[in-house]
Amino acid sequence: MGCCAVFFMDNRAVFVYAERMLNGIRIYSADTVWRRILADLNATVLDSPDVTAVDFDALNIPPRATAMELKAAILAAMDNSNIIRNVFGRDVSLPRLQRQIVVLLAQTGGMTAAQLKVALGYSPNAATHTVDTAIYQLRRTFGRELIQNNNGVYKIGRI
Repeated sequence: MGCCAVFFMDNRAVFVYAERMLNGIRIYSADTVWRRILADLNATVLDSPDVTAVDFDALNIPPRATAMELKAAILAAMDNSNIIRNVFGRDVSLPRLQRQIVVLLAQTGGMTAAQLKVALGYSPNAATHTVDTAIYQLRRTFGRELIQNNNGVYKIGRI
């Protein structure tokens, strides 16, 4: 269990369990105080908004939100089940990386392999085949037409 941390915002104390509360969550905020708090909660805080991250500023978190309300709002913003439902026509359970690939391609309309790697947190020149393997597994499970590659750009096709 993590230790309790105290943050001060607008002359009030905010108590949260800091250790790993937002571990693995990519998030953007322009507010320097919230950026520090989110980083202390172990979120990956981005310098500019992007399609792969939660836009914290758009969540309209109330100033007196509890730690659990904060986490619930962020997790709700990350819920992409409606995108998955639109792509597959039903609810589908996918491993995290495969889900991220489908959501990114559906949200952006298409990405090159390098853009997809960067959006997933890899270097564009990384020698890893993790992304390629995830795409292969999606195609094997749902058909080759699910993810198409047109002139180097991956796009969601049809099932």
